[in-house]
Amino acid sequence: MRHNKKINHLGRTSSHRKALLSNLAVSLIMHKRINTTLAKAKALRPYVEPLITKAKDDTTHSRRIVFSYLKKKEAVTELFRNIAPKVGDRPGGYTRILKTGFRQGDAAETCFIELVDFNETYVKEAKAPAKPKTRRGSGKKKAAETAEPKAEKAPKAKAEKAEKVVEVAPEVEGAAPEVPAPAETPAK
Repeated sequence: MRHNKKINHLGRTSSHRKALLSNLAVSLIMHKRINTTLAKAKALRPYVEPLITKAKDDTTHSRRIVFSYLKKKEAVTELFRNIAPKVGDRPGGYTRILKTGFRQGDAAETCFIELVDFNETYVKEAKAPAKPKTRRGSGKKKAAETAEPKAEKAPKAKAEKAEKVVEVAPEVEGAAPEVPAPAETPAK
């Protein structure tokens, strides 16, 4: 029976497994998306997600804790500077695993593991929040103000169209057609 055997040892010693997960986490943070085996990706997810949660609180203490796991200064800087502000409002679930098939040589199941907020195909641009519609009396005033200018513009437009209409005389055989003079447009 396999009671309390949650950790996948990945066929490695403890120190080798720690180094592997640290390197995978650094690669994921730097490149935002990596291709690996499904077993490694599933082992990486619970390793890297608490680090991203820790990065939301940008203090010296949390930076030192994250550095003790990653052991690479550039990755810590990237995590705290670029990734943490972007995932600040997300309550966990920072990574996505996408299965890609089987590897040619050993038939190991491969996948992509990526940071959720950094994939442009799945992330939709946030639209500006629409103003809430209220049903109070202020709308009647605005509607009355906008209706008056429209009412003033309508007679002017009809008058301009009436000026442009020119009567055409019936054509007489043998006579050259008269070309009407263009109507003068009022200066604006």
